[in-house]
Amino acid sequence: MSDDWMSNLPAPALAFLENRRLDEVECIISDLPGIARGKAVPASKFARQQYFYLPDSIFFQTITGDWGEAADEDEGFIERDMQLKPDMSTATAAPWTGDWTLQVIHDAYDRKGRPVPYAPRNVLKRVCELYHAQGWKPVVAPEMEFFLVARNIDPAKDIEPMMGRSGRPAAARQAYSMTAVDEFGPVIDDIYDFAEAQGFEIDGITQEGGAGQLEINLRHGDPVKLADEVFYFKRLIREAALRHDCFATFMAKPIADEPGSAMHIHHSVLDLETGRNIFSGPQGGETDAFFHFIGGLQTHLPSVIAMLAPYVNSYRRYVKDHAAPINLEWGRDNRTTGIRIPLSGPESRRVENRLAGMDCNPYLGIAASLACGYLGLMEERRPSRQFRGDAYEGEGDIPRVLGQALDLFDAAAPLHELLGPDFARVYSIVKRTEYEEFLSVISPWEREHLLLNV
Repeated sequence: MSDDWMSNLPAPALAFLENRRLDEVECIISDLPGIARGKAVPASKFARQQYFYLPDSIFFQTITGDWGEAADEDEGFIERDMQLKPDMSTATAAPWTGDWTLQVIHDAYDRKGRPVPYAPRNVLKRVCELYHAQGWKPVVAPEMEFFLVARNIDPAKDIEPMMGRSGRPAAARQAYSMTAVDEFGPVIDDIYDFAEAQGFEIDGITQEGGAGQLEINLRHGDPVKLADEVFYFKRLIREAALRHDCFATFMAKPIADEPGSAMHIHHSVLDLETGRNIFSGPQGGETDAFFHFIGGLQTHLPSVIAMLAPYVNSYRRYVKDHAAPINLEWGRDNRTTGIRIPLSGPESRRVENRLAGMDCNPYLGIAASLACGYLGLMEERRPSRQFRGDAYEGEGDIPRVLGQALDLFDAAAPLHELLGPDFARVYSIVKRTEYEEFLSVISPWEREHLLLNV
């Protein structure tokens, strides 16, 4: 790395370090669940290294720390080292640490310099490159929902809402209440402060319908950049919560009888040459591309639900009348449908995928959604007729369990080509390993109702 590497840092990172000595750099990469893996190194060592090594087995690990037998089928589980190279455009502060620390997201390459195909950031880059090859630029805007809950160190205990500033537990069904937002004021203040130190622009924070449930909207932009921000945001929100004796959770359904947490994804596609939104025609009308994108989501989203809803808990979110979709209907300004067209002018016409849960890896969730839209554009898919009314009155057509979702994923050969066949193989093996681990656990419900009754 060049001697003047610090002078080329992004402006927020330079501002964070102004008149201060950098102590440490956290070299990180997202694994399949979205957990930050990597190494913390002294700043002086980081300045001397072009890359560092980690074993590729970090992508074969389940959420419980077990291992999926997902290594190369011919060579077996030998844990090859990857080269992790920094993307310095991602350098940002870690403002909750006790010293002056930067985080830098790294990209994974094999020993021949090729992108590691099952690294989530590489999967998203692969999908974006497909758009670029067609002369298109995909644009996304994620929305992040999460709960602030009371500290919970006993897995057998129900998750409970956090205690608010008033000394009362957070109340449910207070969507968009400013008083409810004020209850979490100290946590939200730290979220804003951390985000500002990291150079992230929050489009807004609102109270959602669940007890202690908040939503953060991010400004639209490049998919990889926005996935990086969600990856970083999950960490900074957790750190802000811990400062105030509570937990932030991104589980899809942490509390029974409360709404779940989604990561709604808004999409639009620009022409690389003209910069115009291909969903809008010269006179502002909706184009064939607009309808083909919707048709692609309707046709192919079931095959990637396992990426948008990656855990057994994820499927508890798809409950009728609980602010989560149960089918793939599409409608204008209709939050009961799985695919929503928000109110907008022609320049900002976009399509919202409401199926993704907040528990998904942001790189993989955005990649899966864009891949489905891309297939629709290439296949010139036509959607069903616009749905009018309450989509909860219709039939559900979303997989209800992870095993069913994985069966659909395994059969989706066209999507495997877009996402990468090696990624599809590894992802399926790891997720099936997690599913089998879950099925080996006997739940309290089974003991209560089956022990003496069957």
